[in-house]
Amino acid sequence: MRLISSVLTAAFVAGSITAASAQTKWDMPTPYPDGNFHTKNVAAFAADVDKATKGSLKIVVHSAGSLIKHPEIKRAVRQGTAPIGEILESLAANEAPVYGIDSLPFVTTGYDSAKKLYAAQKPYLEKQLASEGLILLYSVPWPPQGLYAKREITKVEDLKGLKFRTYNATIGRIATLAGAIPTQIEVPDLPTAFATGRVDVMITSASTGVDTKAQDYLTHYIDTQAWQPRNIVFVNKAAFDKLTAEQKKAVQDAAKAAEERGWKASREEMAIKTKALKDAGIKVLDPSPALKSGLAKIGETIAREWVEKAGADGKAMLDAFRK
Repeated sequence: MRLISSVLTAAFVAGSITAASAQTKWDMPTPYPDGNFHTKNVAAFAADVDKATKGSLKIVVHSAGSLIKHPEIKRAVRQGTAPIGEILESLAANEAPVYGIDSLPFVTTGYDSAKKLYAAQKPYLEKQLASEGLILLYSVPWPPQGLYAKREITKVEDLKGLKFRTYNATIGRIATLAGAIPTQIEVPDLPTAFATGRVDVMITSASTGVDTKAQDYLTHYIDTQAWQPRNIVFVNKAAFDKLTAEQKKAVQDAAKAAEERGWKASREEMAIKTKALKDAGIKVLDPSPALKSGLAKIGETIAREWVEKAGADGKAMLDAFRK
């Protein structure tokens, strides 16, 4: 009897160990806070995976850079320190040109064309990630970027000589091509910079305008839909390969749902924040034909410069987009 009891106990312990080892936990670093629509989408993705795998694969989301800071997330996933992560795609543009195509200005003109650009880019994006031992799961855009000013801007020539807020090289190039004066200003300094005349115009999203109370220092928002930077969610291939067939399918299905849900959420975010600008007293305008034409020419110049760096693949992506 004692022998039977010992055998049963050993069997129970072995079974418990097997059950415990059957559960896989993935820590997922993300750069934005819990209230951000991208992070909410990631949380829903993780919940979908948990449900579909009956808890055998748990993705624990670490938001706001709490586990790994934004600039280090991609490297951490590549090295296997974290199995899965999310970044702003263009943050990696210095590693390979393909990561920067979504942030070429005045190439896309809204969500439909942004989705077409993504479709043209996707095979090359997947190829680049694969060369780094990574697998693309999904990509979701931010709301489009618009032009803010203290008066209506009806043509590119209206920007000549104005101090144009910049925060990266591409926007500095836009300013230079428009004949404006590039001026580096960080988001927290925007109200003071505009109030004191250090800067006259800027390109950013409706969300940033709402967050910084643009109505206190600006009067016009021209909805140029200049570009739509995207976030990408990707997984370490070695970690993915260790999953069961059922778990892999659950991750891929959840990723497909997250991409669809994320694009919808981005559209909603744009509508909510644009309405908030109007409600705050900002004049929200569509760009005039002359302004659209002038900005498009600037975009063509910057796109040509990008293709020179990106080579044949870059040309193929833009050609496919423009068909």
